[in-house]
Amino acid sequence: MQMKDDHKNISRTQPATSAPTPIMDADAIRRALRRIAHEIIEQNADLKSVILAGIPLRGIEIARRLGEFIREVSKVDIETGTIDVAMHRDDVGTRAELPVVHASKLPLPLEGRTVIIVDDVLFTGRTARAALDAIGSFGRPARIQLAALVDRGHRELPIRADYVGKNLPTATREQIQVRLQQVDNEPDGVWLFKE
Repeated sequence: MQMKDDHKNISRTQPATSAPTPIMDADAIRRALRRIAHEIIEQNADLKSVILAGIPLRGIEIARRLGEFIREVSKVDIETGTIDVAMHRDDVGTRAELPVVHASKLPLPLEGRTVIIVDDVLFTGRTARAALDAIGSFGRPARIQLAALVDRGHRELPIRADYVGKNLPTATREQIQVRLQQVDNEPDGVWLFKE
């Protein structure tokens, strides 16, 4: 079965036409996430009101890691959750295949809280927009922020990440691939593929 992450421009079953260029290894990912955790602490005075909402699949693992780094630094346990965007995407009716739906699980209520959407790659902004819609179906948080491990540009919507691990300008035909040990059973890394 072919699965394509449109928001990242990655085909999981079709190899790119060139050898990948390594962008981040496990240490670089760890440093980027530790820096994002510090930025979250600096920008959110009441950490107990923060929820890290990961977008499946890798966003969930990134949110978990961010929570661990925040706990190490601030001694505050950050609640984490999952926000599935599959049925909120604006292309859901035009796709050849039905999207894989994961259960959304958020600590409720959201009112008065800050929800930080967490994803691995920010590309067109359409997945982030879908996440905003999905969160709205659970309640009305005081604030919503966005964190991404990699921002590759090419926005189609007026969406900007509040926290970015690495800005990586790309051509539209290039692909970014993120792998995390806990999700992919492969060593952590980020690679750039050129067609």
